[in-house]
Amino acid sequence: MIGKIDRVHLRDVWKHEATDFTRWLEENIDVLNDILDLRLTTAEREKNAGDFSVDLVAEDDKGNPVVIENQLEKSNHEHLGKLITYVTAMAARTAIWIVSDPRPEHINAVSWLNESSAASFYLLKIEAIRIGESAPAPLLTLIVGPSKEGREVGETKKELAERYEIRHRFWTGLLDFAKTKTKLHAGLSPGEYNWIGTGAGTSGLSYVYSLTKHAATVELYIDRGKEAQSENKAIFDQLLAAKEEIERVFNEPLEWQRLEDRRACRIRKQITIGGWRDAPDKWRDVYAAMVDAMIRLEKTLKPHVHKLKA
Repeated sequence: MIGKIDRVHLRDVWKHEATDFTRWLEENIDVLNDILDLRLTTAEREKNAGDFSVDLVAEDDKGNPVVIENQLEKSNHEHLGKLITYVTAMAARTAIWIVSDPRPEHINAVSWLNESSAASFYLLKIEAIRIGESAPAPLLTLIVGPSKEGREVGETKKELAERYEIRHRFWTGLLDFAKTKTKLHAGLSPGEYNWIGTGAGTSGLSYVYSLTKHAATVELYIDRGKEAQSENKAIFDQLLAAKEEIERVFNEPLEWQRLEDRRACRIRKQITIGGWRDAPDKWRDVYAAMVDAMIRLEKTLKPHVHKLKA
């Protein structure tokens, strides 16, 4: 005969969280080892962490402290805050939060902590069950924990955040420098992406600065919208017909990119002396080259752009 699992109210098994459940877990720390594939030992209750008291502090197989916070109720912000405080106060590398009902926002928060911090965070759900007339038994379920994939996501997010911050600083410096030479981009604020641009005085045309790790470009970008691919190509072809004159006035060859498989087109000049990943002490030279090329590009193309209005 196969028995039926019945849930038992947690407070019928452990009436008091600190004196009953935490004491039981201290004496049965192996239940965590079984589910988390850890090797925790020497669990101790009510260890001090500054002015606070940690429910349980154990040691992993390398002797590092592991903080354990118990909550025989729905997860809340207060206990999450305590857990993070205990991790920093104890210089722990692992944190375990046991709750009866994990809220979705706290599941997401623990996932974020695993992506963003050096410590490993585990969120477990605790239930009590019995089969027939058996004694109640704990049922622990891992809701979220650290993973290789999570760490990789976290590293990617950190890299992107760093990239955005560096590019924002680059654009701030470029726009400050450009304002001393031209009013063309004077109304722009620095962004965090790999391009900034301003209108060229006619619909769908923009003068754009763009940036890669080790190079930059200035360009006229042609894009009048989703349904205007043929119109964009026609504008490009009209400018291309004056290529010889445009490059003579610009005093350098330009890249003429019709971009057959895309909606937009562009005419650009690449700056190869540096980009956002190069040392900031090189940026001044990159600024000078970019702004000089942009001023010449706008001056060269301006009469041709005006003709497009006709």
